[in-house]
Amino acid sequence: MEMNNGLIAGITTVAGSSLGSITVATVPTAITATVPAAGIAGWLGFTTTATTIVAAPVMVPVGGIVAVGALLTYGGLQAYKHMNKEQK
Repeated sequence: MEMNNGLIAGITTVAGSSLGSITVATVPTAITATVPAAGIAGWLGFTTTATTIVAAPVMVPVGGIVAVGALLTYGGLQAYKHMNKEQK
C-alpha cells in the first residue's frame, strides 16, 4: 500500500502541533491525608486520616483526536476503494 499522499502529511503536522487539550471525562479519585485529631487529642499530638473524594479530569490532546479521526477516515477510504476494486 502506497502512503505518499498529502493526507498523511497533514495528519502528522496537525498531530505534532500544540493545539492544547480538552477534558473528555472526570473520574472520582480518593485523596487520603494525615491530619491532626480533633480536640484535646490533636493538642496532644495525635493524628487521624481524612479521605476526600475529588473529581480528576481526563485530558486528551486535540492533535491526537484529529489524528485518530483522520486515520479512521483514511482507512475507511482505503477499504471502500478495495471493496469496489474487488467487485469489478
